[in-house]
Amino acid sequence: MNLRADVIVLGAGMVGVGVALNLQKRGRDVVLIDRRGAGEETSFGNAGLIQREAVIPYTFPREFGTILSYAMNNRRDAVYHLSALPRVAPWLFRYWRESAPERIARSADALAPLMAECVKEHDALIAEAGGKAASLVYQKGWLKCLRSEESMRDAIAEAKLLGEYGVDYAVLTGAEVRKLEPHVSDAVIGAIHFRGSPTSADPGALTKTYAELFVQRGGRFLKGDARRLSQEASGWRVALESGPIEARDVVVALGPWSDDVFRPLGYDIPFAVKRGYHMHYAGKGNATLGHSLHDAHGGFALVPMSKGIRLTTGVEFADRDAPPTPVQLARAEPFARALFPLGERLDEKPWMGRRPCLPDMVPVIGRAERHRGLWFAFGHAHHGFTLGPVTGRLLAEMMTGQTPFTDPSRYSAERFRH
Repeated sequence: MNLRADVIVLGAGMVGVGVALNLQKRGRDVVLIDRRGAGEETSFGNAGLIQREAVIPYTFPREFGTILSYAMNNRRDAVYHLSALPRVAPWLFRYWRESAPERIARSADALAPLMAECVKEHDALIAEAGGKAASLVYQKGWLKCLRSEESMRDAIAEAKLLGEYGVDYAVLTGAEVRKLEPHVSDAVIGAIHFRGSPTSADPGALTKTYAELFVQRGGRFLKGDARRLSQEASGWRVALESGPIEARDVVVALGPWSDDVFRPLGYDIPFAVKRGYHMHYAGKGNATLGHSLHDAHGGFALVPMSKGIRLTTGVEFADRDAPPTPVQLARAEPFARALFPLGERLDEKPWMGRRPCLPDMVPVIGRAERHRGLWFAFGHAHHGFTLGPVTGRLLAEMMTGQTPFTDPSRYSAERFRH
């Protein structure tokens, strides 16, 4: 006899878990399916920031000199595999086109209502999950560190724009930075302190804690391969080793693997993957780090985690499943050591993750156009961890007939047809 549910959610990263919990809250019988445990892919290795300030998306450079420097492929913030360029070049062109000022403004307007609610939605789940979840999150905000007067002026101008979206920030001098973080290098002349953005000391563990809450409330979490999804007369079926499960609705929340499902179903969505790496370090001597630091010049972040100080890299454009090539980590580490006194490496090898991206850096959230009962929740780029719970709320409101808290049309996959 086949198992049945109201909804199957494919993918147990932060987005999938957020969707499952929000549908469950609204009375739906939900099955969450992943080939691994919760939070063991992209949600495991990010910087752990719940980025209330991330209204303006990361953009493709517009200046010729900057583009030329990227083409030389010797930067720290972005690198590419030459072998992947024929496949990724059309997407990069669309990314460049969507980075025009008027289009960035449109993307920011789409992201703003999600970012405005992201901390509140995480806070609600943290409160519901109890002390374990609360112990994994600290409320100090993060520091965008600047090394030149020009970069400081640009950062202040951007922060003022973000202030119009309700972002809480403070402009710090170098001395004020070192009052908060005494071991930060004198090369940092100032920083923007984004005070309203919490950080998780273990984002993978926080995702697992949310998934445990889902199971405690009666949800089912099953291991399975999302590529074994098929449409049936009564809805959707996923063939599992333990037997098939069927549901009227299915949500594709597979992060960088989402195209393994939507492309065979005939959806031509401009989807790409930005890869990235992390490594943990001890502090050198008596050095301790209390805030997340982003080096705007170096293209990396240092984040205090349960396991140590996590160095996260920028972007690598490569085939999703190509072998790891952590050249960015090797390039960033000397700059990170100059910014903050790092000790020995604590991981046997670098961790590699994949960020699922659309060219406008806005996720796809909503109903699939051509299949009844098929829903999408993917493409969150650098902010899946930030936006998982609020994405879950928005999609659950749409799926259960409630009034969505913001206009969902701006997140439709159909926007790429225009």
